[in-house]
Amino acid sequence: MATNKDKTPRSKKKRVKDAEGRMALKEHLIEARNRLFKSLIALTLGTIAGFFVYDWLLALLIAPVKAAGGSVVFTAVMSPFDIMIKVALFVGLIVSSPVWLYQLWAFIVPGLKKNERRMSYSFVAAAVPLFLGGVAMAYFVLPFALEFFISLSPENSDNLLNISEYLPFIIRLLLAFGLAMLVPVLMVGLNLVGILPAKLILKHWRITVFLIALVAAMAAPGGDAITMFALAGPLFLTFAAATLICHFNDKKRAKKLAAQEAENERLAAGGVATDIDAPSTIDEPKSQL
Repeated sequence: MATNKDKTPRSKKKRVKDAEGRMALKEHLIEARNRLFKSLIALTLGTIAGFFVYDWLLALLIAPVKAAGGSVVFTAVMSPFDIMIKVALFVGLIVSSPVWLYQLWAFIVPGLKKNERRMSYSFVAAAVPLFLGGVAMAYFVLPFALEFFISLSPENSDNLLNISEYLPFIIRLLLAFGLAMLVPVLMVGLNLVGILPAKLILKHWRITVFLIALVAAMAAPGGDAITMFALAGPLFLTFAAATLICHFNDKKRAKKLAAQEAENERLAAGGVATDIDAPSTIDEPKSQL
């Protein structure tokens, strides 16, 4: 007779993974689609919320230009609507960051055990403040960069910045440094699950330093070296801190593994001794008869 288990719909069955948590290509693509769909839902809800704070946020983004002695102008009929959409999307990315950061981590490191799933929440708890901190850091340095560029204008001239060019530049700048601040916590997270050892990080430290300097130079172009170093400095510090955390975690993991191997050898040695002693205990009564 067929049981209730046999009548379970195929669509409700969980996807089967191997012992290491790996999935087939088809299952991997389905996983990516589902996590992308969840991220898009969160982004859509955050974007809707962005329309309600549009006026306040746009004034906040334009404030550094006015403080530097310039002004922002709309040069097309559709510019206000286009700018409203971009600002709302920017708010959506910020507001939905806990969701898409978690989905990104869960996709990169699938098949975690129950005790390892807490690491995912720890990753999000560390990644979200760093992402927002990177955005805030870029906004704090922005007035210095704008003041430098506007100061290059000739005397008796007005600085009228096209909003369609200014706003995308500012949004890219803020997001670039927000994402750059995620690199250290991503390094630590991958190290904790055994994917990225500290030796590999130290082996390629020159490339990492070069990339950090390159990102800082691209986000703060021009001859203002102070702005570039002000942006690159926190990135270097967080990279060094992440490398140290990975190093100590590797030492802790190696020590724990060595202790486990020693315990296994002790148990194996005890088992061999028991097998050797076993015949003597059996033969003893025979010799007395």
